Amino acid sequence: ENISGFSLNVTDCTQVVVPEEVFFTVAAAGILENLLVLIAVIRNKNLHLPMYFFICSLAVSDMLGSLYKTLENIFIILCKMGYLTRRGDFEKKLDDAMDSMFILSLLGSIFSLLAIAADRYITIFYALRYHNIMTLRRALVILAIIWTFCAGSSIAIALFSYEAATVIPFTILFPLMMFFILCLYVHMFLLARSHAKKIASLPTSTVHQRTNMKGAITLTIFLGVFLCCWAPFVLHILLARFCPHNPYCACYMSIFHVNGTLIMCNAIIDPMIFAFRSRELRSTFKKMFCCAR
Repeated sequence: ENISGFSLNVTDCTQVVVPEEVFFTVAAAGILENLLVLIAVIRNKNLHLPMYFFICSLAVSDMLGSLYKTLENIFIILCKMGYLTRRGDFEKKLDDAMDSMFILSLLGSIFSLLAIAADRYITIFYALRYHNIMTLRRALVILAIIWTFCAGSSIAIALFSYEAATVIPFTILFPLMMFFILCLYVHMFLLARSHAKKIASLPTSTVHQRTNMKGAITLTIFLGVFLCCWAPFVLHILLARFCPHNPYCACYMSIFHVNGTLIMCNAIIDPMIFAFRSRELRSTFKKMFCCAR
């Protein structure tokens, strides 16, 4: 509310409003698509692998992001209709809960991408020992640690979101983790060829290497989509905290609804990447729809 007031007072930029119908349509599509991914992995025992469990973790994060924007939009509609107030105690707790869900979605996406990147790295450079290094039990333990940490961090950040000591580490974490994943990518692609030559004499090594590099390329697409969809919103958080009175910052913050829509678009695009890049998932989806018919 304050940011909208600043945008109108200190800049000529008018606030860009996305229709509520678009919000609900995009959010519902994102939730349904990621739910299909979860059901497909659960039903197909061939997909009970660490890589697909990490993908399910990313799908859950995307669902939380869409659910957050849906609940936020419902909250705004109820406020406009007079059923809720903007300054009440219940509304404050509800707002903190939604903020916590948003932070959980962001942190869950970052660490899920990191887990997928680490899994691809092990697959490429330790192909012969992969099943001993990345067991199903270890993957589940990693996911439990990730979501426990993300849940605790989201609650702490939501409760102390007005403190600079809380906002700064949260906003620094985003580019730091992205930089770490990027370094992992660069190392992965630079050494992939030399590693492939060393195992070229082994049976089916070419097939394995091609499959593993396909997984690395898929992960690169995930990362690119994630950055395009989440970076504008994270930038909005930084500007709202550190320069809300600046006309240029206020002008950027006038497209708040557009940045929120991008987050929900990420939840739609990710399952499409799953279906397009994974033959096993495509086959599972076809069987699911055929059975439904």
